[in-house]
Amino acid sequence: MDYAGRYEVFDPNLIKTYPVRNRTNKVTLSDLIVPERIPERTYDVGQQAGSIKDLASSIVEASRNGRAVILFTGAHLIKNGLGPIVIELAKRKVLSLVATNGAGIIHDFELALFGETSEHVPDALPAGLFGMAIELSFINGALAVANERKLGYGEGIGRMICDQAFCDDVAARLGCTERIVFKHPQVSVTATCYELGIPLTCHVGIGTDVIDQHRNFDGCAKGGCSGRDLLIFTNEVSKLAEGGVFLNVGSAVTGPEVLLKAVSMVSNVGRPPTGLITADFDLKDYRRAAMSDETSMHYYYRDHKSVATRVPEAFGGRGFYIQGDQRQTLPTLYQEIITLL
Repeated sequence: MDYAGRYEVFDPNLIKTYPVRNRTNKVTLSDLIVPERIPERTYDVGQQAGSIKDLASSIVEASRNGRAVILFTGAHLIKNGLGPIVIELAKRKVLSLVATNGAGIIHDFELALFGETSEHVPDALPAGLFGMAIELSFINGALAVANERKLGYGEGIGRMICDQAFCDDVAARLGCTERIVFKHPQVSVTATCYELGIPLTCHVGIGTDVIDQHRNFDGCAKGGCSGRDLLIFTNEVSKLAEGGVFLNVGSAVTGPEVLLKAVSMVSNVGRPPTGLITADFDLKDYRRAAMSDETSMHYYYRDHKSVATRVPEAFGGRGFYIQGDQRQTLPTLYQEIITLL
């Protein structure tokens, strides 16, 4: 990016990258939780079982009645191998929109490209190699092409994985001498949503993702594509009224904050999400009484305050808080949903 201001800036042209095949990763295809095997297991969700059952019923009812069912997830859902569950729910037409942050897209992209993800940071960071695999710059190339075509972030990455002509355009932009080939597109949530015509939106910051470290990073492209995704997301939020469902899985800040702004936007134009259902999946202890106490640290947990409390209460809806390891709670929710379909 060009800069013409008064301050000194870091020169990204000095950055050195390396092939991803030389990287040590913690997650491989064998770590993914395959939906077909879930019915064989019983997950320990303790006192959350009743809430999960009620939530599953609300999700299925919303889906059948044409209401929005939005899943917003942090990156750990992909790292924890739960992507196949999201893929199956998308294929069964349960979800109407999937949203994530930049890291969620990156992990999903890596699994689709070469079948591994989650580099071993303690080894890479001291050597100045963290996030420096050359293949990560492919995402920046896809965003540059997508931004020129006025596409959203999720749609741009989905097209790169699924549309060879688009992918070849990205490769040409990058000056690649070989065709970019995704070896495992079937495990990609982004690719599945693109093929099914389900919006997948990505909500990012600048400097928050490893792709921002690369020489070809373009903040205008990243911001432009994500900005369009905000409008796609907000349009779906306008369909949450009368029993639509918003699920937030492991997103501590981005999901809650994007939801809050989108809810304000749709309410401003006369389309409030009255009677919506929300659910927050996280590990922390939830204290309802603290949500109005600014002296309590619990008040500042955005997912608790916005997703489980403030938004549903403001619109006469119902908020769930599902406490526990998402590797236990999400498969249990999946099981309950499948029994009702």
